[in-house]
Amino acid sequence: MRFPRVAQPFVALGLAVLAEIGIAFFVLNVVSVPLIAVWVGIPMLLVFVPCVRWFANCHRTILSGFLGVRIERPYRKPPMPGVLMWLRTTLSDPATWRDIAWLLVNAVIGFTLNLLSAVLFLASLFYLIYPFLVWVTPDGVFDRPFGGLFQLNPVTAFAMVPLGLVAFLIWSASGERLLRANAYLAKSLLGPTESAQLAIRVRELAESRAETVDTQAAELRRIERDLHDGAQARLAALSMNLGMAEEMVARDPKQAAALLTEARESASTALSELRDLVRGIHPPVLADRGLDGAIKALALTCPFKVDVMYDVPGRPPAPVESAAYFAVAEALANAVKYSAATNAWIQITHEDERLHILVGDDGVGGATVTPGGGLYGIQRRLAAFDGTLTVVSPTGGPTTVIMELPCESSSLKITPSSGTA
Repeated sequence: MRFPRVAQPFVALGLAVLAEIGIAFFVLNVVSVPLIAVWVGIPMLLVFVPCVRWFANCHRTILSGFLGVRIERPYRKPPMPGVLMWLRTTLSDPATWRDIAWLLVNAVIGFTLNLLSAVLFLASLFYLIYPFLVWVTPDGVFDRPFGGLFQLNPVTAFAMVPLGLVAFLIWSASGERLLRANAYLAKSLLGPTESAQLAIRVRELAESRAETVDTQAAELRRIERDLHDGAQARLAALSMNLGMAEEMVARDPKQAAALLTEARESASTALSELRDLVRGIHPPVLADRGLDGAIKALALTCPFKVDVMYDVPGRPPAPVESAAYFAVAEALANAVKYSAATNAWIQITHEDERLHILVGDDGVGGATVTPGGGLYGIQRRLAAFDGTLTVVSPTGGPTTVIMELPCESSSLKITPSSGTA
């Protein structure tokens, strides 16, 4: 979210004020550390360190919301619960000390950059309205606080307008740059270091890999159970019926014919269950018609209208196609079960080496990602491909499920069925 240009000086002024408030947090934390030796510093740090993190998180939110500079939170999580474990983890976390260092740097450099951005705008505004001030202000109003420097009279008033224009041009060219310089300065201290980012990435991949292995194991157990309880049982019954029919064909042809009819029905049911099982592993329509056709076929099975917009120049790799298909299928299933929607829409595009999928509905909203739920399953499925899931579902609707999967342009296969829908 970008803020209006006219709001820049006010944002800068607010950040300058916050920078000086941060000095108090800096002093309190620095004083608390040596007092740990006499135990007095422990309760002080238990209060002041969370205050610093809250203050830093406020800046992260402001800089992300107003300038689009996203700053991750690099804090370590305590391996075990408990106050002392939290304190030990916090004090050994480099991010804690980087936050404290940022308070000092921000109070000096950040304050200067933000104040300069605000002053340039306010100075330009002051000089541009100088003639108006001459007209509405009694003589000598500025003499006392500023001496003769800002003394207002008809001659000096219009002479200052060009100075206001110059200040405004300087602010237009450098105001946002000054704010961004402060934002990137904050990011260098408040954001994770390269080693921290690598550690976070390794942890995410390890968790994703473990969950993928667990998911695959659970899927294999499901397939085994479905085969054992479904097709295998029916094929066993089929074999028994055929055996009995074979024994009875000579002495009771009518009963043998009935057994053969039952065997044929069992075979038909077993084939149907096997098709359903295969469809759950990899739908034939996905292999035959690609992701575009498979999604459109999926939309036709919904009890409400589903609009599909597909704009991908080629076919993604089979694993990506499969993950995208099942993710959309689960999102639609959730909409059917819980949303009370009358319309839904699916948009699939390819941009910036990623497959972007949007599934929305006009239902009651309130959808959340909860462990064990359908959306959580989608999140875990996408995580195996380093994909992401975002759910926007305010109470009252509408619900929008946004999914992204890495998909390099070079991996897209151009086929006769590929195209834009």
